[in-house]
Amino acid sequence: MDSRDWIRDGLHAVAGAALAVPLAIVNIPLFVLFVVSLVLTPVLGLGLVLLPLVTMLIRARADLARRLAAGYRVVIARPYRPRPERAVPGGIRHYRWLVTDPATWRDAAWLLPGAIAGLALALVSLGIVAYGAEGILLIPLWVSLGVDGYGYGVIWPIDTIGEGFLSLPQGAAILAIGVAAAPHLRQAEAYTARLFLAPTRAAELRLRVSQLTVTRADTVDAQAAELRRIERDLHDGAQARLVSLGMTIGLAEEIIDADPATARKLLAEARENSTTALHELRHLVRGIHPPVLAERGLAGAVRALAMACAIPATVTASLPGRLDTPVESAAYFAVAEALANATRHSGAGNAAVELWHTGDLLLLRVSDDGRGGADPDRGTGLRGIERRLAAFDGTMSLSSPLGGPTVVTMELPCALSSPRTSPSSGTV
Repeated sequence: MDSRDWIRDGLHAVAGAALAVPLAIVNIPLFVLFVVSLVLTPVLGLGLVLLPLVTMLIRARADLARRLAAGYRVVIARPYRPRPERAVPGGIRHYRWLVTDPATWRDAAWLLPGAIAGLALALVSLGIVAYGAEGILLIPLWVSLGVDGYGYGVIWPIDTIGEGFLSLPQGAAILAIGVAAAPHLRQAEAYTARLFLAPTRAAELRLRVSQLTVTRADTVDAQAAELRRIERDLHDGAQARLVSLGMTIGLAEEIIDADPATARKLLAEARENSTTALHELRHLVRGIHPPVLAERGLAGAVRALAMACAIPATVTASLPGRLDTPVESAAYFAVAEALANATRHSGAGNAAVELWHTGDLLLLRVSDDGRGGADPDRGTGLRGIERRLAAFDGTMSLSSPLGGPTVVTMELPCALSSPRTSPSSGTV
């Protein structure tokens, strides 16, 4: 990791530690409100109104903890059951949905341990950084002002100005340790939160079934749309040309004895139409499964995409073997769509594609130096990429701040199925 990276990550984690202090304190009144709302439920039904409100506040706080944990590479999925139909806030059905969801109780159980862990780890992180800063800034000042009775680090007490200024390297070292340790301390808090806030095994299975149901429906819809596209392209393109070809040849047959010159022109026209129809059929086949994938593999096919891209695009690939054909096809078309978005919508001058395989995961990253602000909901093809990857249990993440750059990261679970048969590693 570059020195600037760990400094940036460390300072970001120190800021996160400062934020963790008030967030930890917020957990305490939320826990008290949760207990009070439970106690008040039998009393005139006050809990029917109060408990749902408090529970939603706790869920918002838990969701914030999940988002913060994700920033330190600790993923915590949302475990909540979907709200049933006709569950009106304030009603019995809504109340029952919240109370019977195990995630509600796990969130509540996390509040106090989360507050303790968050506060303790944040204070340790901030304390180390503050002590390092004290050695750099305050000790020399106090010594120069003649303040007695102070010491720092291994020098205690400090009797001379020279000893006072020895706190500078000590403070710098302690500050560096604090900055370097801060991300790990924040990650420790994230792991603590995951113990309570992550889905249980049963919840994971339920979420998985729900996800597969949606994915299957999206895949069926996508396949139906693809079949309609193929049918439309055949009907409007090659089929129409073949019908015209047959009519032209038939007309030439009728007049070949009476007007051989015209018949020869018609046959020449028929030959041109047959060539055009063949090109259209080849183009259609490439849209279904590009031959370049079979010939060169995924890395070679992506390089061909980059060479045909309207903007300069580089490819960095490290694939020591071939992937399953359906996975290669999905990855190829996902990269093609991402490059098309960079060309048409971002105003980019350059693009870069990276693909590599680690463990049982294929990772692809397409980035550009455009204006950013990409939004999957604006119909720029990103939803199509998500649906294509979801059919293989893959995921897509997007980073596109205003002003750029835009980075599309795609992951596909898969294993290498055969040794490399064509150059598939290196940079183009």
